[in-house]
Amino acid sequence: MGHFTFLLNFMCGLCGQLRFDTQVVSDDGLKAMMQKIARRGPDSSGLWVDGNIGFGHQRLAIIDLSNHAHQPMIDKNLGLILVFNGTIYNYQALRQDLIQQGYQFFSYSDTEVIIKAYHHWGEDCVMHLDGMFAFCIWNKAQNQLFVARDRMGIKPLYFNLTDKVFSFASNIQALVTQGIDKSINPIALQQQLSLHGVVPAPNTIINGVNKIKPATTLTISTKGKVVEKTYWQPKAVRPEKALTDEQFIQCTYELLTKSVLKRMNAADVPIGVLLSGGLDSSLLVALLREAEHKDIRTFSIGFEDIDDEVGSEFEYSDQIVAQFKTQHEKYVISNSQVLPRLGEAVANMSEPMVAQDAVAFYLLSEQVSKHIKVVLSGQGADEVFAGYFWYERMQAQIGSEIERFTKHYVDRSYEEYLQTVNQQYHSGNHTETWLHREFTKANADTFMDKVFRTDITRLVVDDPVKRVDNMTMAWGLEARVPFMDYKLVEHALSMPPSLKMFNKGKHPLKQIARGLLPDSVIDRKKSYFPMPALKYVRGEFLDFMSDILTSSKCVNRGVFNQVFIDKVINKPRNYMTALNGSRLWHLVLLEYWLQINIDE
Repeated sequence: MGHFTFLLNFMCGLCGQLRFDTQVVSDDGLKAMMQKIARRGPDSSGLWVDGNIGFGHQRLAIIDLSNHAHQPMIDKNLGLILVFNGTIYNYQALRQDLIQQGYQFFSYSDTEVIIKAYHHWGEDCVMHLDGMFAFCIWNKAQNQLFVARDRMGIKPLYFNLTDKVFSFASNIQALVTQGIDKSINPIALQQQLSLHGVVPAPNTIINGVNKIKPATTLTISTKGKVVEKTYWQPKAVRPEKALTDEQFIQCTYELLTKSVLKRMNAADVPIGVLLSGGLDSSLLVALLREAEHKDIRTFSIGFEDIDDEVGSEFEYSDQIVAQFKTQHEKYVISNSQVLPRLGEAVANMSEPMVAQDAVAFYLLSEQVSKHIKVVLSGQGADEVFAGYFWYERMQAQIGSEIERFTKHYVDRSYEEYLQTVNQQYHSGNHTETWLHREFTKANADTFMDKVFRTDITRLVVDDPVKRVDNMTMAWGLEARVPFMDYKLVEHALSMPPSLKMFNKGKHPLKQIARGLLPDSVIDRKKSYFPMPALKYVRGEFLDFMSDILTSSKCVNRGVFNQVFIDKVINKPRNYMTALNGSRLWHLVLLEYWLQINIDE
């Protein structure tokens, strides 16, 4: 058996290596990766190496707080070793099933349930798991590594594959310590700058790192052979037995309630709600209260107003706090605090994320983590139930499916992209190619069904979901997203788009909320997490952005065309996206992220 080291200093992230050459995995190499994922799991850490295979883990203790749940978890009897990030919501029921099959457990953790499930069902174990997860199991008898990611891609998993080694980790920063190829991936570059920071798996912005697709498993042999399988693909088609609108809405209510409750019950620590004041997070509070949860903790954040752009939604969140008598904390962040903390937030992004609210979530999570370890968050509701203004515009648009989508979603035309980056990155319209592939997949009834399926299963993964995971885990805080429950998503995709889009969108959720929430919260105009300073760029923010894009590092990197960059810096308000974001900020964020996370 290999050696097992307990590292008791506080360094839930995971990492590891499987070598295909004659080398052994080095402790120092693993420790270098573990330092880069340390903030994801501040409670304890563990290291396990056995010749050509090694795992590292940083733990955030939420279920079974004892040492029995320590990772990497070794099951000597079954010859299996596991590292895991996430939560399995149905672990107690699975545990009972497996006990009846004759398995004996040494812990009460969901971690051990995965090991036994893998032993019992093999690679099909993922079909039995309901939760958010990324895990890797070393199978000693078969001499192979099994790697899996949850259906919705809520938990991240990155890897580097060469002919000598397969390295994996919860973020790119950990893999950068392993001497990988750090050159820019031209496919990812175009997608990064056109899909507001989304680079769909398996690509990432650098050539040396890939990410595992959601709902996907990899099996890797010691010879370096990789077998990839997709185990879940939801259909965007109507059910065989037609449901009435009322039945669709009733089923939504039941599934959402179940989703909220299973996320509350799978924890041995208190849970809170990130309360924005919008319909989604407010509805989570209402459903918790309806299920007779007494001690509901809520947290809100706001920023300074700029001109007529309001920087907080306290007017609405305060109503929810008053109605449900939650234990509430609210934080106001001045714009003067945003810039000094921006670098920290960017250092904790596993990939460059342009959404203005990433910094807000980072600063909010810092405060929330002082009180609790687990929060519910409303991410995904707008994609699952059609809450965004652009869906209506796409539906009304005339033209091909790609044109209809592109006009109202893509951040810059391909022509502008060619002006933005230097010639070596002019390698084709990869965004259009990718969209064509998504839209021609089987099992979607209409154009809008294709839009929702692409959004929910591909785009949401690398925008709001990844953003919340990264910014909360940077403070050892775990965010759970009830609207991203895979059964709820399957149901929503089977619903007629017109039902979701009725009355400016989210009609099913508004109907469920009626009578539970104040009408003012239900009927308010959809707003976006206010972070005015990064949208209407001026003053010290403009100086800061200009400095980054004209820095010698940026010029020497040779990605951006400096003539075009100067135009954008001179008139940032002329370069807003279809979704009302700042194209200047998109460029700055990418370069700033590369300087902080990739450059030596």
